Amino acid sequence: MSADPSLQRPDVEPDGPAADAATGRNGSPAKGGGQQPASGQSARARHNRRGRRRRGRRSGRGGGQQPADSKADEATSANGQSKPPPKNGSGQPKSPSGKGGGTKNPGSPSATDRRTKPSDLASRARRSNPNSPASMPRTKRRAGRKPEAENGPRLHTVRETSAGGLVLSDIDAPFGELSAALIGRIDRRGRMMWSLPKGHIETGETAEQTAMREVAEETGIEGTIVAPLGKIDYWFVSEGRRIHKTVHHYLLRFTGGELSDADYEVSAVAWVPLTELPRRLTYSDERRLARMAESVIADLQSDPHRLAQSEASCLRTEPNDYEKAAAARNQRRNEPPPAPKPRRRRRRPRRTASGES
Repeated sequence: MSADPSLQRPDVEPDGPAADAATGRNGSPAKGGGQQPASGQSARARHNRRGRRRRGRRSGRGGGQQPADSKADEATSANGQSKPPPKNGSGQPKSPSGKGGGTKNPGSPSATDRRTKPSDLASRARRSNPNSPASMPRTKRRAGRKPEAENGPRLHTVRETSAGGLVLSDIDAPFGELSAALIGRIDRRGRMMWSLPKGHIETGETAEQTAMREVAEETGIEGTIVAPLGKIDYWFVSEGRRIHKTVHHYLLRFTGGELSDADYEVSAVAWVPLTELPRRLTYSDERRLARMAESVIADLQSDPHRLAQSEASCLRTEPNDYEKAAAARNQRRNEPPPAPKPRRRRRRPRRTASGES
């Protein structure tokens, strides 16, 4: 009696992997080199299949999803013989899709799902909600309003340069007895506005000469320059112009004359104690200048040699380049602003009926 059970039981199929891989059912060699079924594949075949599957996942290509059980069924024919998968030109097994991609697991996402980003899914969910802002219709952005349309035509900017001074009654007197000459103008609301005398620099004048001339014209008294105090600048609008004005202030010593408001620009003139200037002056920048003048006066009174040296250095008769340019700007201040040039429309050549120009 033979030990092989397959000879005694012909209705039972042999499960030996080597016999089915080398020969067919009737003992003849199988076609294609004897590919083993899926249930009895060797370790090398399983390793190759995993490699193809991983490469197919990276490339994102491949045919439809096919489970491993169906692949094993295709490898085994109806009569129990194994059929090898088709091979490509390089001798490697060809993928089911025909594009070289590996098989996919049934649960792996498709190519379209992998291309969809989570942000796209979130935007779709917001658009599906009728109450979300993303689902509302888009509105066109309104163009910015032009300032010319609301506030009228654009103002022309003008630069002006002036000079003025703080005239002291007697610089050698004690500080508590000193007084300064101020001018008053009435504004549009009827209020008296007290300020220091000042005016524009004219052609051929230095800033010191302008300060002495303006003090004489607006107050009626005369004085000489003792020391510079500094400059202030501010902006205002007048007669349809935006004016940037710079004023150079000087400390002056009273030399003669009497207070007079004969100038048409002045409504009142007065001697005001130096200690009351911060309360009497209307503009904050001039109040700050008056406080600074107190320290300058104290330094000059403490050193008579410094006072004489300061007076001598302020006696200039020739204007510098800055003063010449300032005088030229002031001379053009009353000139009307240049009118905008009209745009010249370019005429196109007429075309005849035949299309020739």
